[in-house]
Amino acid sequence: MSVPGPPPPEGVLTGPPDILKSGEPTPGLSDTSPDEGLIEDLTVEDKAVEQLAEGLLSHYLPDLQRSKQALQELTQNQVVLLDTLEQEISKFRECHSMLDINALFTEAKHYHAKLVNIRKEMLMLHEKTSKLKKRALKLQQKRQKEELEREQQREKEFEREKQLTAKPAKRA
Repeated sequence: MSVPGPPPPEGVLTGPPDILKSGEPTPGLSDTSPDEGLIEDLTVEDKAVEQLAEGLLSHYLPDLQRSKQALQELTQNQVVLLDTLEQEISKFRECHSMLDINALFTEAKHYHAKLVNIRKEMLMLHEKTSKLKKRALKLQQKRQKEELEREQQREKEFEREKQLTAKPAKRA
């Protein structure tokens, strides 16, 4: 049992024609050359193609133009965004370099404080060495004075001993 399908479109043969007798032309088929009537068909087809093209263009052209304009706006916005992004990146780099500069200033302050402390220590050491030199000079002068006094004392003692020692009387 077969299920009937949808009916064929009009003018389409589905099987061999039963009504036709042999020698009769089949409807829709001709013995003429396929090039006959082509020029007439072309002018009709050209007009149809032109009208179809105009209809297609008139239907899709406004949407395409809006799309083109939207794409141009998007491209322009992308350029603006890229410029803005570039500026933000440069600002970020400046901030980053500012952090580096701040770190350098902090380090410079630290080393400046160290230099100030070293300078204070050097001044203090200079004062101490000056005082020590003065003291050493005074001590040296005192020792020299004491030694001179000792030497003078010895000479006096030596003279005294000389005077105290018995002198043989001179015989005349």
